[in-house]
Amino acid sequence: MKNHKLTCHCGAVELRVDLSDGVNTAQRCNCSFCVKRGNISATAPLDGLRIIKGADSLTLYQWNTKVAKHYFCKVCGIYTHHQRRSNPNEFGVNVAGLEGIHPESLGEIPWSDGINHSKDR
Repeated sequence: MKNHKLTCHCGAVELRVDLSDGVNTAQRCNCSFCVKRGNISATAPLDGLRIIKGADSLTLYQWNTKVAKHYFCKVCGIYTHHQRRSNPNEFGVNVAGLEGIHPESLGEIPWSDGINHSKDR
């Protein structure tokens, strides 16, 4: 697990993230929320994410079952991370916010099926 710096656009929020398997876990989701924000997320364990600055600049969004917790910078609106509904012991983190990693360099990103989420059955 490599330690990564993750920031929002305006810099109000800064996180340190230890990814479970680097960007090898990068994925997109086809649920209505993820598709609309065009997100690519990578996996971090719950103990692998630390808020370095800007905890007071984060805002929470929840919908549907309200199990997943999606966090955004309330200054610039950028999504930083979410606690997953599929596995609440993991965070999904915004790959585009990771310092030194450009999403275009990742090649083809696999999709997960959030429309037919296993927790909806």
